[in-house]
Amino acid sequence: MRFVPIAPPDFDVDLDLRYATADNLTGRPIFARPLCLLHPAAAAALSRAIGLAAAQGLRLRVFDGYRPPAAQWALWNALPDPTFIADPRIGSSHGRGVAVDLTLAAPDGVPLEMGTGFDDMRPIAFHADTRIPVAAQRNRALLLGIMAAAGWQHYMNEWWHYQLPDAATYPLVEDGALGPRIM
Repeated sequence: MRFVPIAPPDFDVDLDLRYATADNLTGRPIFARPLCLLHPAAAAALSRAIGLAAAQGLRLRVFDGYRPPAAQWALWNALPDPTFIADPRIGSSHGRGVAVDLTLAAPDGVPLEMGTGFDDMRPIAFHADTRIPVAAQRNRALLLGIMAAAGWQHYMNEWWHYQLPDAATYPLVEDGALGPRIM
């Protein structure tokens, strides 16, 4: 079994892979290569979500998929807060290839308003926070509905994070073990 590359044309998504850029909470690129990889089960669930979003006239914009354990350490070193960053000694669902960070976008690629940006590590980024505008609350609920219908489970502290319900049963995967190296 190898991880599946998530990119057009096989996956009709917009890629905005933040950890390959300095536009992330560390302020520097973590990944050497802008690749999005997922476990085959997660790739199948993402494919279902793409179809459900398209039926609503929307697109998915992906920020992150598989994240090597070394990348998890980089995030933890920047913000050692288990509310938002999984302790790398335990491992992240991203490190198993069964999590995705994403948002909804209009057909022209413009992201829908979600009340905060990606990687906003404040309680206002929690799924159920009602301090954001009503339109952003609706967009978060729409994203949640699409992802849940496609077989994903949300993480209540980050509106953008989804994982397979049995994520902890998948093994942690080192960079390059099941696909191209990212770091």
